[in-house]
Amino acid sequence: MSDAPTYPQQQPVVLPVHGRTPTFEAGTWLAPNCTVVGDVTTGANCSIWFGAVVRGDVCAIRLGHTVNVQDGAVLHGTFEKTHLEIHDHASIGHNAVVHGCTVGQGALIGMGAVVMDRAVVGAGAVVAAGAVVLEGTQIGPGELWAGVPARKAKDVGSELASHLAATAQRYKEYAGWFAEK
Repeated sequence: MSDAPTYPQQQPVVLPVHGRTPTFEAGTWLAPNCTVVGDVTTGANCSIWFGAVVRGDVCAIRLGHTVNVQDGAVLHGTFEKTHLEIHDHASIGHNAVVHGCTVGQGALIGMGAVVMDRAVVGAGAVVAAGAVVLEGTQIGPGELWAGVPARKAKDVGSELASHLAATAQRYKEYAGWFAEK
């Protein structure tokens, strides 16, 4: 007899809104307590982690392949004004708010960062933890932005670029741990 507690199996909240139901390509993993609603489409091998909310009720949300939306992150947009697009291999850090913008391939939005409507985060760019990217800001490929409001701090160096390149694949691996029996 095991002393380990047992818990009822939870399921993610996946809901249609206005006739639009989220769609998930093969290999996408949803944490048991994440919420995904409305006009949301993921590419293959994405992961949406514990407590994350992907709310496609007022705008379309498109995730490329192997995108990870980490614990507590919120993805949303502005009604009839913006949509949200996150390209392949991008990482959305814990408790980040990503709202009605475009996040480029392999980019990282740091923990607790906020990226507002119509901002563009270039491929391989980094928004530092806690940064606030104002509406309409254009972040170039491979740039690191930090601060409130966010400003370019420097270019992403080779060591950080290498780390970024591995992040999305690591999150795919982590999601696989939960599928193990």
